[in-house]
Amino acid sequence: MAQSAPGATDSSAQTTPGDVPAPLVLQEKPEPAPSPAVRILEDFKDADVKFDVVELEEILRDRRHEGWVLAAYPDPKTGQPLIGAGFSLDLPAREHPQPDPLNPHPFLEPSSADLWQAAGFDPARLDGILKVFYERRREWSKRTWRRQMMNLPEQISDDEAIQLVSVGAIQAIYNARAYCRNFDQMTGPQQMAMAQLVYQMGVNLEHFSSFLALVNPGAGPRAEAVGLTATAQDGPVALDGTAEYWTGVQKSLMTTQWARLYRTRAISVIAMLDPAYGDDPSAAERRVGVTLRPAVVRRRGRHRATTREVAAMTTHRGHEKKAGHASVRAKSRKRA
Repeated sequence: MAQSAPGATDSSAQTTPGDVPAPLVLQEKPEPAPSPAVRILEDFKDADVKFDVVELEEILRDRRHEGWVLAAYPDPKTGQPLIGAGFSLDLPAREHPQPDPLNPHPFLEPSSADLWQAAGFDPARLDGILKVFYERRREWSKRTWRRQMMNLPEQISDDEAIQLVSVGAIQAIYNARAYCRNFDQMTGPQQMAMAQLVYQMGVNLEHFSSFLALVNPGAGPRAEAVGLTATAQDGPVALDGTAEYWTGVQKSLMTTQWARLYRTRAISVIAMLDPAYGDDPSAAERRVGVTLRPAVVRRRGRHRATTREVAAMTTHRGHEKKAGHASVRAKSRKRA
């Protein structure tokens, strides 16, 4: 038994029968501190751009531009999980160095978990969605995915999908500045077009060398890579606002495979690069639509004849068949 010093009182002896001991307080685990990427996205202000960010979000929600599925589904090309308007669910944080020494703005390529946190969602919920997705992917074929996609139980709500679009749009705007030195000199529609290109293509936009060299006039590695003569060897130059200049920028996108395969989407985006887009958007889209032809679908197998040639060949073979039957009947009669 423990000994106490003379004169010392036991604290337990002072407790009266009516006293209730204080309950134990469990310390909650502190929430993880937001990453630098999350803080950057949270600090964005609508006044940082010349266009309505809500309008951009509505465009990205349009089914003509992106999908809208409220459960995790596989990307048609990569098989990676997407949700909402094409939000990637399992991308790791990536290093994206700035190749243009004349552009001090860095790229921001956070992980899907960081973007999920920036949208204000519970990380454990993301883990649960991914678990269900990978279980289905192990069991389902591509055909089953196509049949079941629109009937999947919803894993996020419409409002939550909109929030993910908002976070993705802010990231696209941030990276559009990294792709374009003169982003602040662009018109509102031109800024929106750049943000859409970044949202839709991600890091693959880096492969559009001719386009990026044109929207970054002056000296730079991209201009040298595509063989353009720099107009200012000692640095960047101001952005040209003439229609002729932007027609060249638009044509550099019209010749890409992206523009031919996704013609409807490309027309609306490329038209926004026109300096006169704000005066008459429909006219700007018509000008692009006249020039941008649909992609030629190449079929497997040998060259197929035209419809008229096929009809002629079929008719000719039919006459040969009938003539053959007639000659057989004539020979039979003679024998009889």
